[in-house]
Amino acid sequence: MGSTISERVELAKLCSSRDWSKAIRILDSLLSQSCAIQDFCNRAFCYSQLELHKHVIKDCDKALQLDPKLLQAYILKGRALSALGRKDEALLIWEQGYECAVHQSAELNQLLELEELLACAKKNKTNVSEDQALKDSGPTLSVSDSGCETRKSSDTSEIDSTIYISEIDSKSSDACEIDGKSSDASETHSKSSAKSETHSKSSDASEIHSESREISEIHSKLGDESKRYHKLFTTGISKNKSFSLDLRLARGIAQVNEGKFAYAVSIFDQILKENPTYPEALIGRGTAYAFQGELDAAIADFTKAIEFECNPSTGEAWKRRGQARAALGEPAEAIEDFTKALEFEPNSSDTLHQRGMLNFKLKDYNAAVEDLSSCVKLDKDNKSAFTDLGLALASIGEYRRAEEAHLKSIQLDQNFLEGWANLVQFYQDLANPVKALECLQQVLQIDVRFTKAYHLRGLLRHGMGEHRNAIKDLSVGLSIESSNIECLYLRASCYHAIGEYRNAVKDYDALLSLDQESMEKFVLQCLAYYQKEIALYTASKINMEFCWFDIDGDIDPLFKEYWCKGLHPQYVSDKVFRQPPLRKSLKKNRHTKQDFVVTKQKATLLQAADSLGERIQYDCPGFLPNRRQHRMAGLAAIEIAQKVSKAWRSLQAERKHSSKRGSKIGKTVRRKEKAYVLSQNRGGAGCSTSSSSETSASYSISDDKGSSHSMMSWKDLYSLAVKWRQISEPCDPVVWVNKLSENYSTGFGSHTPMVLGQARVVRYFPNYRRTLSVAKTVIMESMFVNNKTDDVIYLSKDGRLQKIMHAQSCSDLYDVVGEDFWLATWCESTAFEGKRLEGTRITLQKMGEHGFEFGIRTPCAPSRWNDYDAEMAMAWEAISSAYCGETYGSTDFDMLENVRDAILRMTYYWYNFMPLSRGSASVGFVVLLGLFLAANMEFTESIPQGLQVDWEVILTSDPNSFVDSIKHWLYPSLKIKTSWKEYPDVQSTFTTTGSAIAALSSYDD
Repeated sequence: MGSTISERVELAKLCSSRDWSKAIRILDSLLSQSCAIQDFCNRAFCYSQLELHKHVIKDCDKALQLDPKLLQAYILKGRALSALGRKDEALLIWEQGYECAVHQSAELNQLLELEELLACAKKNKTNVSEDQALKDSGPTLSVSDSGCETRKSSDTSEIDSTIYISEIDSKSSDACEIDGKSSDASETHSKSSAKSETHSKSSDASEIHSESREISEIHSKLGDESKRYHKLFTTGISKNKSFSLDLRLARGIAQVNEGKFAYAVSIFDQILKENPTYPEALIGRGTAYAFQGELDAAIADFTKAIEFECNPSTGEAWKRRGQARAALGEPAEAIEDFTKALEFEPNSSDTLHQRGMLNFKLKDYNAAVEDLSSCVKLDKDNKSAFTDLGLALASIGEYRRAEEAHLKSIQLDQNFLEGWANLVQFYQDLANPVKALECLQQVLQIDVRFTKAYHLRGLLRHGMGEHRNAIKDLSVGLSIESSNIECLYLRASCYHAIGEYRNAVKDYDALLSLDQESMEKFVLQCLAYYQKEIALYTASKINMEFCWFDIDGDIDPLFKEYWCKGLHPQYVSDKVFRQPPLRKSLKKNRHTKQDFVVTKQKATLLQAADSLGERIQYDCPGFLPNRRQHRMAGLAAIEIAQKVSKAWRSLQAERKHSSKRGSKIGKTVRRKEKAYVLSQNRGGAGCSTSSSSETSASYSISDDKGSSHSMMSWKDLYSLAVKWRQISEPCDPVVWVNKLSENYSTGFGSHTPMVLGQARVVRYFPNYRRTLSVAKTVIMESMFVNNKTDDVIYLSKDGRLQKIMHAQSCSDLYDVVGEDFWLATWCESTAFEGKRLEGTRITLQKMGEHGFEFGIRTPCAPSRWNDYDAEMAMAWEAISSAYCGETYGSTDFDMLENVRDAILRMTYYWYNFMPLSRGSASVGFVVLLGLFLAANMEFTESIPQGLQVDWEVILTSDPNSFVDSIKHWLYPSLKIKTSWKEYPDVQSTFTTTGSAIAALSSYDD
């Protein structure tokens, strides 16, 4: 709030001094924070003073949208239309304003003004052309006593698009500067014609003295730095003429600094007509063109100025051309120009800053760090450069230095909102919610209407599973900026997660109706289409038993594939059935109040689930603690323990009563999965047209006492966790890969990068060195890799293996292979003796000139699915055999060793399998917790700091090695417990889909 007050004080001063250009910048800032009606009118007035009539009209239209009775907007808009020669439209607008005015008892002064404007306009309709009333003495707007404009502006071609001449990134606040004065690079102005002023060419000594004094006064006003643009060219020119040139040049520069770009161009045109090779005039006109958005003309002028290599302004011309090229979307060429400019002026902090941010935009983070570090050494008070340096340092994993740079930026200016916002994002990326929330509190103390702060806090709370609190923040943000698409999408997601489908669909619809130009925002709209359909599907299931909630069986495979990939939904919408309207689903499936009432049974389960579920949390940078996900994990693990316990009880009973059946236990490699139970939601959201296809079936696990182990496959087991994961965060597309479209046959899998170009992915880069080592080991053994078209590249010749062995980086590996490649880790089979399965693919791809993409991919084609299906079935059989023998029901920790090892072996195959589009890591550990619980062992500690269980599997070649690597910390954390058997039954307590969703959201009330 303090910042806003100070900005308004500054605004008043600027208007008093008639500095309209800077006043517009202040109003831009105010309007970016809140859309106040009066600020639109204020900005329209400032634009009118600069004769930027189309901008006046736009702002008046915005103001009238917010308040159709705003008289000032009618007045200003009419004047702008009149100035553009659109007299009839101006008259119509004033008439509309007058109609509003006569019905308002207040604003009488504006009523009178409208009467005068109307009278003047109607009179002028019959008078001589307003062009005859134009004065010859310059572009100053003439206003009659009545308030009517008495001359016609020739400006009919104002540029509508905003041009950022010196903007390298949205985080850069620099503006192009002429002679030490700054003019906002984001301003767009018209190219209005103005008659060139007549310059004296008399050689009278007194006139020369007068001009010299005027030049001196202008220099004093613009600052000492301006003198470099005013160097006299006396060779071949009389002394009088050189003074005249210098005077006109100074006047032109002054017009640029005042925002009168069209008038400045006319001055420079006259100078260049007489002296076509005057570099300073070319630079001045080029800058004026650039501010008008005529970037090609600006670049042409700067290029001509560059041709004069001996001119002191050549470095400035290189810099200006770099700025214009950056605005034109030519960052590589702009960097070349900035580099050349630095040859002339190596200590230009401004040029270093701009080149640094261009390098950042091009993801050349190392170069960006070098430039921005040099910049802040030269300009120790440049708060923008410090926060930009923080962004670049964080990208390359220099987190301590990044934090210092961000803190320095806000130390220089405690009210620097951009610096605070970047620091918030920094802490959130590192999963430090305490510091992030502290910074957000500081931001809102500075400006309580800063929309971005509410979005960032909403994002943080969403990431922590506090969806209801996130909704509150996002709603405040949207009350300030109603069309903020990021806030709208995130709020829709939160409403969706907690089961408020009416509000979710309303937000999704609002988001889909917005016109968006940027690709990033368009992607959010694509996702909103899919999320809305999933929300409608879930609403249709709200009062049905949770076991019938079956995204994998009910939703069309093509829809799911496009959803997972975030592709344009146009093709999908023509191919699949759409979900019935929400009103129909809610009418048919009204929420029952009991779903949202926390009973004693529910409270008992939720408390146990919260405690157990916390164990899935990774203590690693980038992994926020998420209470909702913890509760999901706990409830899923307890339900798994309960279901598995029943299956094992039935199996144990069968073993006792059937020696024939018992003799087969442990010998069967694979068991046939149970028959499918057809889903009862045919024709629902995105459903397949076929109601009997295999892809439309869902698993149902019987709870009858007579059901046997054969009725529960490994996939039934994991599906319990998958279903809970799907409702815990419904905007994550968590689906089984083999239930995607026919393209599944070509492979569809997960992709996890550790390095992207020069950027280090905060979550996964800690695994970089170990993965690089594993890649080298695999290459040394296999002596080949595959290129991106899957062709084999043999590496056994020319000493390449020796070079591989000594490689220390991605660059070293790439240099040896010579092209993009991948290699597969191996996974020792248990189901097939002597067989090696493909584990995970380690991939290395070159990214331009700035680095590599180094990561892991897990494609899941049918052949791979069949192999791992057999491994998972064998592993699940081994667990059941180990427990349903002499150790059945045991509470002796040592006797359960084989059970523990068997559970870890199945977890090993699951993580290598990665059969979900996402969420495999959390689902894998949830099932592990549930199986330990079913065997009377509870994991009571936390996963060690810095350790990610899924990566431990991925980088280990056989299950026994994985067991050995993990049991040293896991087994001491397991405690014998049977109290879980007293918990209420999860399925019976949270029977419906609605009650399950309510269970995940109840703590957030």
